[in-house]
Amino acid sequence: MIKTLIIDDEPLAACIVQEFLTDFPQFEVLSICRDGFQGLKAIQEHGPDLIFLDVQMPKITGFEMLELLDKPPAVIFTTAFDQYALKAFDAMAIDYLLKPFSQQRFTQAIEKFLSLQGGSEESVHKLNELAEKSNRLVVRVKNEIKIIPTHSVSYFEAEDDYIAIHTGDGKYLKKMTMKSLEDALDPTKFVRVHRSYLINLNEITKIEPYERDNYLVMLRAGAKVPVSKAGYTRLRQVLGL
Repeated sequence: MIKTLIIDDEPLAACIVQEFLTDFPQFEVLSICRDGFQGLKAIQEHGPDLIFLDVQMPKITGFEMLELLDKPPAVIFTTAFDQYALKAFDAMAIDYLLKPFSQQRFTQAIEKFLSLQGGSEESVHKLNELAEKSNRLVVRVKNEIKIIPTHSVSYFEAEDDYIAIHTGDGKYLKKMTMKSLEDALDPTKFVRVHRSYLINLNEITKIEPYERDNYLVMLRAGAKVPVSKAGYTRLRQVLGL
């Protein structure tokens, strides 16, 4: 059996997916979840092969929910918002069903999944690299989920396979690359000043020389962040210096 979850805050939409799946007896619907938190818990509990996932849901979005998973299952998006289609396909999700979708269109998505079954996990991981300008980040703090507004971040620092998020409330870790984080943030508000550092422009209080061709940026919280030669050039361009 192919273990399946439906994650959608619209009961009617979830029921339609469930009904359409009755034509495919090899699929077993283990749970129907009404938001991203329920979906996250169900994925961790059941380890599904495939999820049908809405994008816009209460609390956290479908994309944010996937970011919290180390090994996301295959995904077929089901949503009423077509503006996310390009991002989903760029991430190589299995398919993107725009509500209201027909049974024929649903069948095409299922057939696509069956033809690709076993090769989608790596593609779904690319959701972390979507170039979507985000105004918040979702991180795990022990057994809880914390949503961090990007405007509250002083700077980001690379730490092995993680990004350290430095805020006035403390430091948080998120597993992602500096490149994917840079792509996800508004370039008019955040600048990569060093291979390992990305800063909030609103937090800058002073820029001063430090060794040859290098600088230090002073931030409101008191942190001193190194700036490389290339980073200094980017910083001057953004600040209009």
